[in-house]
Amino acid sequence: MTSTAAASHDTIRAVLWQGDRLRLLDQRRLPFEETYIECRTAADVATAIRDLAVRGAPAIGIAAAWGVVLAARHDPQHLDEAFALIRAARPTAVNLMWALDRMAGARAGGVDALAREAQAIQDEDLAANRHMGELGAHLLGRGVGVLTHCNTGSLATAGYGTALGVIRAGYSDGSIARVFAGETRPWLQGARLTMWELVRDGIPAHLIADSAAAHLMKSGDVQWVVVGADRIAANGDTANKIGTYALAVLAKHHEIPFYVVAPSSTLDAATPDGAGIPIEERDGGEITSRFVARNPAFDVTPRGLITAIVTEDGVL
Repeated sequence: MTSTAAASHDTIRAVLWQGDRLRLLDQRRLPFEETYIECRTAADVATAIRDLAVRGAPAIGIAAAWGVVLAARHDPQHLDEAFALIRAARPTAVNLMWALDRMAGARAGGVDALAREAQAIQDEDLAANRHMGELGAHLLGRGVGVLTHCNTGSLATAGYGTALGVIRAGYSDGSIARVFAGETRPWLQGARLTMWELVRDGIPAHLIADSAAAHLMKSGDVQWVVVGADRIAANGDTANKIGTYALAVLAKHHEIPFYVVAPSSTLDAATPDGAGIPIEERDGGEITSRFVARNPAFDVTPRGLITAIVTEDGVL
């Protein structure tokens, strides 16, 4: 893959530090509006995380780190409260907790040390994503059809993406012939965000209804499923956007490789298995206002359904 080809499919940055504030591409308004919101306090960042203006496990962690910097700049006497506020914004993505723990380790150095740590978290994520893209693309074979779920691209990370980074790399080097993105209900991250990224970066793709995945696997259009993760338990069980588990079951039935791509910061050695991963339950009103609804935001895919996990440290 040439650097020119890679760069042409890597143009989006959704989390931008501006020196005195954090600028976030508001993902709730995509694909119809490219609108940015300005976060000037830790409370602003916590609200953006909770309300899904910024989402995706790595991006949440990066935003959280800069939220601590904002608190240290503007309200250092209440830094403990800022940590707690941001930590409570969303429960499932372990990157949020990991980033805050790193920031806590740097707080003794003051605001400058915190800013350096936040920038390091962001820079390391981008480098990790590019490396994971290369590692994953080498596994693909040639001329394959790839299905992905939710959004795992530049919008969910510092840039390039995890699972979508593999698709970017695979398309750039000619490994991928077809890309399919599941719509990912109820927030339609696949329809609104992944398709927006792919079209913007010139990668041809087809949007499908979530329920069409089995048909495409059976018909031979899909030879590979690649998804991200918000938390990986010590035994290899993974939590990801609701609907991922169903795709893994379908892939197993059709003997299709199922790969999880996530940075090492997503590994949670303190959680023995998937049963210990907290699953966020969101308001049922996100599905319907007419009936009582259950709205789990994530599900857990057992390790036995996963072909391999790709991290920046290698393929597990």
